[in-house]
Amino acid sequence: MKKKKFKLSLASQIFIGLILGIIVGGIFYGNEQAQSFLQPFGDLFLRLIKLIVVPIVLSSIVVAIAGVGDLKAVGKLGGKTLGYFIGMTSIAILVGLVSANIFHPGTGLDMDNLSQTDISGYVETNEQQQGKSIVDTLLHIVPTNPFKAMVEGDMLAIIFFAVVLGLGIAAIGEKGQTTLRFFEGLANAMFYVTNLFMKYAPIGVFALIGVTISKYGFASLIPLGKLALTVYGTMIFFVIVVLGITAKLIGYSIFKLMKVIKEELILAFSTSSSETVLPRIMDKMEKLGAPKHISTFVIPTGYSFNLDGSVLYQAIAAMFVAQMYGIHLGIGEQIMLMLVLMVTSKGMAGVPGVSFVVLLATFGTMGLPAEGLMFIVGIDRILDMGRTAVNVVGNSLAALVVAKWEGELNLQDDVEVATQKA
Repeated sequence: MKKKKFKLSLASQIFIGLILGIIVGGIFYGNEQAQSFLQPFGDLFLRLIKLIVVPIVLSSIVVAIAGVGDLKAVGKLGGKTLGYFIGMTSIAILVGLVSANIFHPGTGLDMDNLSQTDISGYVETNEQQQGKSIVDTLLHIVPTNPFKAMVEGDMLAIIFFAVVLGLGIAAIGEKGQTTLRFFEGLANAMFYVTNLFMKYAPIGVFALIGVTISKYGFASLIPLGKLALTVYGTMIFFVIVVLGITAKLIGYSIFKLMKVIKEELILAFSTSSSETVLPRIMDKMEKLGAPKHISTFVIPTGYSFNLDGSVLYQAIAAMFVAQMYGIHLGIGEQIMLMLVLMVTSKGMAGVPGVSFVVLLATFGTMGLPAEGLMFIVGIDRILDMGRTAVNVVGNSLAALVVAKWEGELNLQDDVEVATQKA
């Protein structure tokens, strides 16, 4: 009888890479030579993923929209998607504010014992964004040059162009079939390349988490431990309770969903990058039961409009700084803070260091001291890992919710169906 070969799953390999990275990072804490050695291995993985994100999003949305072919149906889908995003973002901010009011992470903190970090780079980025109004942001969604948008990775502009192109291909019928087949072939080729690149993921994760821990260490968490615990505790509550109830309403379990995307969650957590899992999340949600035209539209759009983990963190961070400086924010001011976060988090999607840029813009509007951010930027990377994972869960669930709302959700009972290779 032939012995069955022992083979570690990709999720197990990535998890082992994560654990080894934490150990190596802890051993070489503060060692710049070790950081410079590991960094290229991590950067290579991020570059490989960024290489395929734009062609996958473009081709997948073109194929999906061309399949729908009806402008009214696409508009209806877009309206429901944005409605869900606004509602869920509001709840995430509210949960963050309630948590900060209950646990008071910034109250009684001795600022003299905290190390300050330079935030001048974030200030400059914020100043570049402040001139943009909501109208400017909306206009920016329509690219004057789609190729420039692709080069810059401007996701909302790429999505807009893909939707328009997909509608155009559908409208010309038979004449558009050649173009449609090209994009179908491109999408299939890119998903194959994604699976190929993912074989390198355990090494990339090992390097990225190793650099993070060796640079910041666990010691940086001690003075701000209450903030870190509040943020992570609130994010866990949000996923299990809020997203859990939402999943239950569509007849699914949030724990089953997390089991389906476990590889992507470990990846997103360890790399602090949602881009690394975008292609596979779209593919898995389609296999799980959300039709292609819904999953390939909802998930990329959610990367700009449905960052539940990020806005939840921003609400806690704003309250943390206010409490640290002894500034009392009443109910009225907290409602205003919620509205400001709703606007700034949408208007600055895709900006590097987006959470700090959003907070700087919010602080300027609310009259909070921007200097307070200097105390928390040192542990931002560690907090970013958690909020990125929450964003991934939120956007995965969003595809299923919108599919249910459209009456097109066909959930698979067997979790393995969603995790099989394309």
